[in-house]
Amino acid sequence: MFFIIFGIVEYFVDSGDQPAFIEKPVVLLFLLFVLMIIIAIEAIIGAMENILYQSLDEEGKARYEASKVKTPKFFIWIKKMYLKLLGSRPIEEEHEIILDHNYDGIKELNNDLPPWWLYGFYATIIFGAIYLLRYHVFNGQNQYDELEIEYAEANAAIEEYNKTAKDRVDFNSVELLTDASSLANGKQIFETTCVACHKADGGGGIGPNLTDKHWILGGGIKNVFKTITEGGRDGKGMIAWKQTYKPSEIAQVASYVLSLQGTTPAEPKAAEGDLWVDENAGPPSETNEQASDSTQVEMN
Repeated sequence: MFFIIFGIVEYFVDSGDQPAFIEKPVVLLFLLFVLMIIIAIEAIIGAMENILYQSLDEEGKARYEASKVKTPKFFIWIKKMYLKLLGSRPIEEEHEIILDHNYDGIKELNNDLPPWWLYGFYATIIFGAIYLLRYHVFNGQNQYDELEIEYAEANAAIEEYNKTAKDRVDFNSVELLTDASSLANGKQIFETTCVACHKADGGGGIGPNLTDKHWILGGGIKNVFKTITEGGRDGKGMIAWKQTYKPSEIAQVASYVLSLQGTTPAEPKAAEGDLWVDENAGPPSETNEQASDSTQVEMN
């Protein structure tokens, strides 16, 4: 009966890859409670059968024993082990362990500690000795060491995942996309979302001109990605699009915006912000150094 209940619980409780009684401690408590109830019922039934058996005469006992179904050997072995671990004396032998004193007719049995309790106590002593030697003598890994190892493994797994997960792109890892597919997807997003403020050719309207080399919040793929993700200046810039588009999609539209650099729009808006010079583009000229310095001041 217990194993049937155990199977039903495992089938209906969603616990992922782990067994339900390990993943959810409340399930383990429930199973232990059920097991205790089943054991109690079995003990009560056994006691009632014993009382009934003792009340019968010899002929009745013979008929009772003949009517009982033959018990499989496995269950007989379990019952013997249970009685052995219980360590109790049969009723017929209780007179051998009755103590001399009594109170109001109530007598006390001099029972030994149950073997299962003694075995458990010995097991705790052995466990304690092993624990002492491993962690206090030989300095084995403790819970803090295991936690550090698990953290390192988790961080390595995250880094490995981020290498191939497109939607894990962020300000630090974004790169300029130049393939036709990414630029086409970026153009589609731009024409859907950005043309209202920047016009279809990027010449600018409500928003700034995207075709010149001047940027209000910094140019380059990282700054453009961050501006689209987090939004523009407080109170007068564009909204943050991180709730609408995935990081991979923002990387695509940012790359498309940078592809508009150097094009000639129909009605270009006057340049806004500071001239942006890519620090990785090579040694800048004196003029560009001044522009780059002013850009750094603006961004800081």
